[in-house]
Amino acid sequence: QNNPQRERERSAAPPHRETVGDMLGLARVFATRCPQVGFGAVRGLQTAVSSALLHLPETKVTTLPNGLRVATEEGFGETATVAIFIGTGSRFETEQNNGVAHFLEHLSFKGTPSLTRRDLEVEIENMGGHLNAFTSREQTAYIAKVMKQDVGRALEILGDILQNSKLEESDIDAERSVILREMDEVNSNMQEFVMDKLHSVAFRSGGLQHTILGPEENIQSLKRKDLVDFVQTQYTTDRIVVVGAGAVKHEELIALTEKLLTKFPTAPPQGVSVQAEEPVFVSNDLRITNNDFPLAHIAFAVRTCGFNDPDTLTLMVMQQLLGSYDVTTGSGKNLSSPLCSRIASDNSFKCHSVMCFSTPYTDTGLFGAYLVAEHGRLDDLVHLVFTEIRKLTEVSEEEVARARNQIKASLLVDLDGSTQVTEDIGRQVLTFGRRIPMVELFARIDAIDAKQVQRVTNKYFYDKDVASVCFGPIQNLPDLGTFRRWTYSLL
Repeated sequence: QNNPQRERERSAAPPHRETVGDMLGLARVFATRCPQVGFGAVRGLQTAVSSALLHLPETKVTTLPNGLRVATEEGFGETATVAIFIGTGSRFETEQNNGVAHFLEHLSFKGTPSLTRRDLEVEIENMGGHLNAFTSREQTAYIAKVMKQDVGRALEILGDILQNSKLEESDIDAERSVILREMDEVNSNMQEFVMDKLHSVAFRSGGLQHTILGPEENIQSLKRKDLVDFVQTQYTTDRIVVVGAGAVKHEELIALTEKLLTKFPTAPPQGVSVQAEEPVFVSNDLRITNNDFPLAHIAFAVRTCGFNDPDTLTLMVMQQLLGSYDVTTGSGKNLSSPLCSRIASDNSFKCHSVMCFSTPYTDTGLFGAYLVAEHGRLDDLVHLVFTEIRKLTEVSEEEVARARNQIKASLLVDLDGSTQVTEDIGRQVLTFGRRIPMVELFARIDAIDAKQVQRVTNKYFYDKDVASVCFGPIQNLPDLGTFRRWTYSLL
């Protein structure tokens, strides 16, 4: 869901975090590349990991009297990441102002009454810091990574650009062309293009059908009032979390927040509702036949559940069981995923990549697959994917155990720096109201067994509506009705 332009930073992690990540990384390698060895070879590593999890730093969350929340994970080293997360994004926009949240992200760095754009850039460079921001369908974040002595100034800068941005008409007009160029870049990335279209096809209400950048006509027509109105209604204290990770102190970040972030409204203007509509999933598809295009791009999905539903973790395990394959990686026949191994072993499919995905939101989700292949056996390829999803009702305990281990490894390896930890905290506090401790999260994952996978597969996939987007040389691709039939029939 993140902006594809976004950069990611890494910092030195505490020794205990690196140790846990290394151990789980080894376990993941064994489980993925040597499935024939079984799990006796990695049980010792898993036991050590379980013990190490108990010593991970605590995530502290404090709610201030005005509704702002401050969340931190105190660590070691000389660097820290601080961020301001807001629980809003393109889902909370209308057809008329779709794109405004992302537009605001661009304009926030154009200057304030006390800090010109040049002043901002020079100061960040002088302190050796890095500013970043992203907008997704449900969240927006502004992030600064700096040396530990600059944490206070970094939060002051973030607070200034969010509370005091000038939003001048000249900057708004100038930024239109920048966003349109970004739109061209996003649309030239076929995966971004197809997945955006899948959302617009699958949802008919609830805001999830909106793209993050918005349509071109909105980018050309949005006015300063649209931006100001969105800030006043969406940037309220109950939707904001101030996050710090690395060389930060919880009480110090609270004091800084109380001092620097005083202008956010505590509620939207009277009579204004900011709640997203209930999403409505529809069985629909979009097909664009283009024989000049070298590869077919096919995405399909069924509706699943939101973040807070216990089935979300089981869907993650199902996604891991199905796996992903890319012909350029060199791996193939020995992959533990039956789907990927079959595709890699049969060159007649002419499949360049397959990616199974589970994408949850607050109250709904999508589960499906994205395929890229040459013209030829597209019907057989898509049928194979549907078949392998259906066959998750026959999965073994050993296969589920391997998938659980791979997920746990990825969860920790992906949190190897203060910026990644900050993002994880911000997203979880906005979504759950807290950050789920790794010990608890791992216990939930370990509770998933083959029967659970079988139940969830039947619940969300058997005899269910399908949404799809297909682009390229797709003449021999079966219609949506056939896709629908494949959810309950293997013929």
